[in-house]
Amino acid sequence: MAPARPYWKGYLKLSLVTCPVEMTPATSDSEKVRFHTLNRKTGNRVVSRYVDSVTGKPVKDANEAKGYERGEGGYVILTDADLETVELESVRTIDIETFIPRDSIDWVYLDTPFYLTANARIGDEAFAVIRDAMKAEKVLGVSRLVLGRRERAVVLEARDEGIIVWTLRFGDEVRPEADYFEEIDKTSDARGVSAVEAVIRKRTKRWSPDMVSDPIQQSLLKLIARKKKARKPAKSSKSTDEAKGESKGKPGNVVSIMDALKKSVAKELKARKAG
Repeated sequence: MAPARPYWKGYLKLSLVTCPVEMTPATSDSEKVRFHTLNRKTGNRVVSRYVDSVTGKPVKDANEAKGYERGEGGYVILTDADLETVELESVRTIDIETFIPRDSIDWVYLDTPFYLTANARIGDEAFAVIRDAMKAEKVLGVSRLVLGRRERAVVLEARDEGIIVWTLRFGDEVRPEADYFEEIDKTSDARGVSAVEAVIRKRTKRWSPDMVSDPIQQSLLKLIARKKKARKPAKSSKSTDEAKGESKGKPGNVVSIMDALKKSVAKELKARKAG
């Protein structure tokens, strides 16, 4: 997987210590198999476009604008210039004002991870000081940061030689666990617990990325490779008319790939159950 480009550049600040930093996504889904929507008859890609909901006519890029609904059929239009007037200091600065114990935050609030690194040699020392101090105190830094025109709460975790920044879900996005766990029976059979503990100890091992590999993804790649190979013209002694006759009634690649995909997934699931 090729290194990603920095997603954000700015400054890391703690009291009077400031250093230039850059933030890069810690995860990527670019390696996943993606499908395009095609025209079944022509095999060409289908493209989408914005149209006016009333006139039905396409809207030019220059006429597109952001709007906030104020009532039935009414909107307040906001321009890029309007949005720039409400930009906060956190657009370009991660100012750590609060620290919390590393084990005090519930994982359900963690959203998207980023790698934070020093962006210039002149900032290496300040960056290392903040990182190592957080390690020594076993704390996470809490700050705010503007991403995609939204201010997000973030936590900073010192790890190895860098810092991981986790965006946090907003409080109203996390459903209270008591709404779901409160009615669960709190009692359990002691002998049953002991037996399960023995199973857990037997199956416990160190974490490895292989534990979250995607067998369906691998099956898809193999399927696509077979489809590519099948599309290569094969030498044949049959006449052109015979070849045309046999091709009639056969599903094209657009149709048959879904059938093959279903068979591949079913085969994979059957193999996993047998294992």
